[in-house]
Amino acid sequence: MFRESVSIALNALVGNKMRSILTMLGIIIGVGAVIAMVSIGMGVRDQVSNSIAGLGSNLIMVSPGAPSSSGVRQAAGSGITLSLKDAQAIANEVDGVNKVAPSVSKQYQLVAGNQNWMTAVMGTTPDYLDVRNMVVQAGSFITDKDLETRERVAVIGPTVSSNLFGDANPIGQSIRINNTPFRIVGVLESKGQSAGGGDQDDTVVIPLTTAQERLMGITYIQLINIQAENTEIVNQVQEDVTTLLRSRHRLGTDKADDFTVRNMVSIMETAEEATGSITLLLGFIAGISLLVGGIGIMNIMLVSVTERTREIGIRKALGARYRNILMQFLIEAVVIGVAGGLAGIALGIGAAYGISAIAGWSTVISSASIIMAFGFSIGIGLFFGIYPARKAALLDPIDALRYE
Repeated sequence: MFRESVSIALNALVGNKMRSILTMLGIIIGVGAVIAMVSIGMGVRDQVSNSIAGLGSNLIMVSPGAPSSSGVRQAAGSGITLSLKDAQAIANEVDGVNKVAPSVSKQYQLVAGNQNWMTAVMGTTPDYLDVRNMVVQAGSFITDKDLETRERVAVIGPTVSSNLFGDANPIGQSIRINNTPFRIVGVLESKGQSAGGGDQDDTVVIPLTTAQERLMGITYIQLINIQAENTEIVNQVQEDVTTLLRSRHRLGTDKADDFTVRNMVSIMETAEEATGSITLLLGFIAGISLLVGGIGIMNIMLVSVTERTREIGIRKALGARYRNILMQFLIEAVVIGVAGGLAGIALGIGAAYGISAIAGWSTVISSASIIMAFGFSIGIGLFFGIYPARKAALLDPIDALRYE
């Protein structure tokens, strides 16, 4: 009986090909939209996570607090409360710290020959290379000797190299930073965009002492990068750093921190939570089209019941029971959902790859999103097919046979 019901349902759908295709269209678009949107959202989440992880999951960053002027708080990180001695104290007194790299940064115009480029110039120590998981592609990085002698040497990123020297080898070449000549000793390996969309390759690294004394004329530190020995002790190291700095800055229990301590674990968790919410929102919006497709199935099924009233009456007169008629129309609705779901899966995967190729976005097509969307297509077909199927099954055979 089940096989017969399936056969009758398929024949009814094939007999009205165009109407069946139009009925499936809502499900096809809905399933495709859900898969494409969820894939894009998951791709963005992975891209953000990978970008943050590339900085080091055991990275802790200490930045100055926000000073107040006439009762008005200034921009975060604009204070001058951190010093080189603070960084040295963290390296020497806090357990679980692997390396510490203090840094300062400022935008400068670079000039090389007849080319110029505006970018951030960072002054730091040799440990910065390991702390921030950077790799030197060519040449060498700054050394402890460069720090001691305030050497005017620079390591540049691929973006700076491309804009100032094109395809030429920049090693040994000279650039002017704020009219001060620097010799290029190395080129960093490309790291691509950051989680915020910034170009991590658009940078120049020089010795910290050179930046403070020969370029910026400052004695304070703008950022302290700390590498913990492993990710398991990051929170403990962060607490110990906070305690140490409060003690060094003589902050009483009634005073707030004049610095900010963050770690990449918390930043990654926050980023994943945010991108997860975006992915859920995109999937929900795309899922609305699935509901529209379900309403379309119900409308067409109601029309089909009206058109096939005499057929239903004849079947009942020949002995078909309530459940036989109900099963026939439910199977038709489910078949529409299954066929639309399969076509929608193909559309969604194709759309995800197409958007990735055209817009350059990262996409992650997961089997979970495909199974979820396909399950919804079947469920919606069944749910919205119940009312028309019951209406057909409850028809009185005498009234159905008298129907003109």
